[in-house]
Amino acid sequence: MHLNLKDKVVLVTGGTKGIGRVIVESFLKEEATVCFCARNADDVSTAASQLTSAFPQAKAHGSVVDVSDISHVTKWVNEAASTCGGIDVVVSNVSALAIADTPEAWQAAFNIDMLATTVLVNTALPHLEKRKGNIISISSVSGRDVDFTAPSPYGAMKAALIHYMAQLAHTLAPKGVRANAVSPGNVYTKEGVWGSIERDNPELFKAQFEKNPMGRMARPEEVADAVLFLASDRASFTSGTNLTVDGALCTGVQL
Repeated sequence: MHLNLKDKVVLVTGGTKGIGRVIVESFLKEEATVCFCARNADDVSTAASQLTSAFPQAKAHGSVVDVSDISHVTKWVNEAASTCGGIDVVVSNVSALAIADTPEAWQAAFNIDMLATTVLVNTALPHLEKRKGNIISISSVSGRDVDFTAPSPYGAMKAALIHYMAQLAHTLAPKGVRANAVSPGNVYTKEGVWGSIERDNPELFKAQFEKNPMGRMARPEEVADAVLFLASDRASFTSGTNLTVDGALCTGVQL
């Protein structure tokens, strides 16, 4: 399936590791121009070097951005639009991964998961409207099912992101801008959350692993493929959906 993403300008937050990194790589394979960011300067520098080596003909631009700082997000989006001549796709991927049920965790989750996404969207929107672009937010099955992360801000914020994408889809449809969410289930990478849990809390890892009906966790590439489909013209009439990539992990019916 040809996705026609060549020369599209894509912004990805949290693009140096895990799912975000694979999303960046997948867009580069499609010959898109990708602007990615992360908070850690060393991570951005390492990722930029590795991507240049792996994709010598690609156009990848890494930036150090603390998405919890509104001014950082707006500056990055405006600079990316200026440098690349516009914006076609924004992927809000970064998360505080806040599990603790404390005021500090709730505040961090709101600032990083929710508020940063709205700032990203609102800053990019004038450019997206010009190019009939689209918005994708990485949510989670924790936003659909009450799971082992409860009670915590993680699932609540992920659910809010799904609702926010639906709001955007409805209000922006007349302007030709689409908005969708992707909700991964358990996604395994050695350096990611589940790799860390496997090392530090093997009992929890085993319990959650066994809940996967397919007998395995997802590969980050499987989530990235869903993102690329939604970003492409092949999904031109798909807006307001929450695409669950979980190997049938969720037990509830999505209505």
